[in-house]
Amino acid sequence: MILLVCLLVLPLTLIVGGLHTVIIGNVLEEEIGKRALQAAQMVAQLPQVKDLVGASDPDGVLQALAEALRHETGAEFIVIGDRDSIRYSHPLPDRLGKEMVGGDNDRALEQGEFYVSRAVGTLGPSIRGKAPIFSQSGEIIGIVSVGYLLDDVEDIVLVHRLRAVGMVSLLMFLGILGAITIARRFKKAIFDLEPEQIAHLFTERDTIIQSIREGIIAIDRDAVVTVVNQQALEILGKKDKQEVLQRHIRDVLPGAKLSKILDGGEQRVDQELMVGNRALIINTVPMIEHNAICGAVASFRSKDEIDTLARQLSQVKEYSQMLRAQTHEYSNKLHTIAGLIQTDHAKQALELISRESAGYQGLIAFLARAVPHPILAAFLIGKYNHAKELHIDFIIDPESQLIDVPASLNREKTITILGNLIDNAFDAVLNHTRPPRVRLTMTDIGNDLVFEVEDSGPGVPAALTNDIFVRGFTTKKSVDRGQGLYLAKNALADLAGQMTISDSDLGGAMFSVFIPKPKDTH
Repeated sequence: MILLVCLLVLPLTLIVGGLHTVIIGNVLEEEIGKRALQAAQMVAQLPQVKDLVGASDPDGVLQALAEALRHETGAEFIVIGDRDSIRYSHPLPDRLGKEMVGGDNDRALEQGEFYVSRAVGTLGPSIRGKAPIFSQSGEIIGIVSVGYLLDDVEDIVLVHRLRAVGMVSLLMFLGILGAITIARRFKKAIFDLEPEQIAHLFTERDTIIQSIREGIIAIDRDAVVTVVNQQALEILGKKDKQEVLQRHIRDVLPGAKLSKILDGGEQRVDQELMVGNRALIINTVPMIEHNAICGAVASFRSKDEIDTLARQLSQVKEYSQMLRAQTHEYSNKLHTIAGLIQTDHAKQALELISRESAGYQGLIAFLARAVPHPILAAFLIGKYNHAKELHIDFIIDPESQLIDVPASLNREKTITILGNLIDNAFDAVLNHTRPPRVRLTMTDIGNDLVFEVEDSGPGVPAALTNDIFVRGFTTKKSVDRGQGLYLAKNALADLAGQMTISDSDLGGAMFSVFIPKPKDTH
């Protein structure tokens, strides 16, 4: 930037300075010529000059007069001549009575003109003012030549040119100093970065923003969108950045309340926002520059993705609990078998092994026949083991059947619904007066998949049938509860299903779930 400014300032200053010195020289020469002409006209108008030119001047009056005027005007010479250019005055007395040289008297003597000329005389090159001398009758009787030597003129011009050079040098110095000052201030404003570094950072920032799997939108002080990444366009259903950039944020992301952040409002953290028919989870933060808010940034992603992660986490937790329960149960059985063997009760040990094996084999054989879907079958086995650990009688209706399950049905959401309903039933029967029993019935007959989860718990009061599906609602005094039925309801809504609550013949509640079978396309 310094070099650029200098390359602009220095040639411009040199050109202007050169033109200035040329103009000064021309103007000074022109002014000196005018001064010489005025002096020549003044001398030509003097009565003494008119009376003595053409006559003899033995007393040297014209010589004395010309010398006096020469010293008074500062001219190099004042020469008075007659009609034949014979001198009556000259700075050098030995040249009196001789013919004037230079060859530039014809216009004055023949045409009566007043003019400025350049010529080489006996004193050297000079600028001369020429004026004819007229008699009382108007006849040309002589000529006056007032001159300044070009060497003297050059000396005068040189002084002015030196002043101009000094001014040009000062301007050049000020230009360089200004360039350095501007460059330093500019560099300080951009955090001491060079243009190449800024370009690299911009490319790096854009790459990072585009690689984020969340939608990113940034606005300026006027709440106008300045940055948007590809993920944000996909979430908002836009095809091109031009549909979003330079538009007000309320037209792009209504309800985000980014404009309030610009006024000092609070930022939003993991809040739900509806944009059209799509639910988003949004975070907003202000941009601070010099202790002032200069914009804001919003990051958001589809709530469906968050729910999917929550369901996956819930399933992982369930699988972990199932494995822990199965490990614990088998550990107890192994300890029992080991004790029977050590006490010489091998027969009882064999009976226990056969009974347990028959129970699991029966369950596995039933699931292999009625539920030929590995994920659902493994899920039910895990719940069965978990129930045994909790000493809950978990019954799967032997008439159940789940064979006609379309391939396009979302298994994860189905497991989320069943898992949360069964866990809720397990919680309901624990520490209750009736024997802890939970029954699951499944059928695929008709156009719907139907699941019924019954328990022997206290049931659900009619006044709470809507509240139990609200996120965070629970009748228990523990924290981090009230999520299961909320997730089950959301997953069921995604599958366009329905759920009813009624009384069970086990004494507690019965949750009935109806999931329409999606029509698979081939």
